[in-house]
Order: sequence, then structure tokens, then C-alpha cells
Amino acid sequence: MDNTQQARVPAKLLLNPVHLLSLGFGSGLSPKMPGTMGTVVGVGLYLLLPSLGWKIYLGIIIGAFILGIFLCETTAKALNVHDHPGIVWDEIVGYFITMFMVPKEWVWILLGFVLFRLFDIWKPWPISIADKRLKGGFGIMLDDVIAAIFALIIIQISLYLL
Repeated sequence: MDNTQQARVPAKLLLNPVHLLSLGFGSGLSPKMPGTMGTVVGVGLYLLLPSLGWKIYLGIIIGAFILGIFLCETTAKALNVHDHPGIVWDEIVGYFITMFMVPKEWVWILLGFVLFRLFDIWKPWPISIADKRLKGGFGIMLDDVIAAIFALIIIQISLYLL
């Protein structure tokens, strides 16, 4: 199946709450840059979150990751494509991880977005290994988690140096 065929996702899938979440509330149906559109949804959800202590925020990340394993695997099976480009829950969770203990200021929000997308698209080692070798919902989620950790490290170093 080529990328053109992969991009075709029946809109009726959004009627199922599992697929609605894994497809990023429809952002994953974008014909161009569905991962970036999913990350935009992640930014929006991040902005909607009230100020939370780090323990609660970490709990949200862990819960969203565990839920994501189920969501992504279920939708991948329904579409019969491992890590279909329309599955963007992993990008949403990845952005949340990127912003862990980062000030909710526009410069950091934008930097987090750019860095996360850069690592998610570029996939340097070990992200590329996770992307190629791990399957199922866990595999779909893990490469984005690693990309997010790379982005988070750079942001935290920047915060420390400033």
C-alpha cells in the first residue's frame, strides 16, 4: 500500500471514540502533514490544561501514553496499516512530554513544537531503531516518546543556560 492509499481514512471512523482520539480529533485526516496537524492539536490541548503541579502533569502523560498504546494499536488494526500517518495520538502525547516542566510561555511553546517536529521527522538514532523495529501500539508510541525526550532535553538545557 503506497502513501496515497494510506492517507485515505474513512471519515466515518471518527464516529468511534477510539479512532476519534487516535486520529487526533480528525487532524490526522489532513492530506498534508498529518503528524504536524496532530502536534497542533497537542499544542491546543496543552494550552487548555490549567497550571498543574509536575506530579499531576506527569500522571497525565503516563495515562495518555498507556491509553495511546491501546488507541494506536486498535486504529492501526482497523486500517490494516502499522503506524498509519493518520494516527496522531502519539504526536499529541509527544508534545505533552516535550513540555514537561517547561514554562507556559509562547517562546517555549513554539520551540517545543519545532524541536519535537524536527526530531519526529528526522528520527536520529535511537528514534529510527524504535520506529523500524517495534510494532503494535507500543511501537507507534515509543518513537515519538524518544523524539519528545530529545526535544525536552534541549529545552531544559536552554532554560538552565538562560
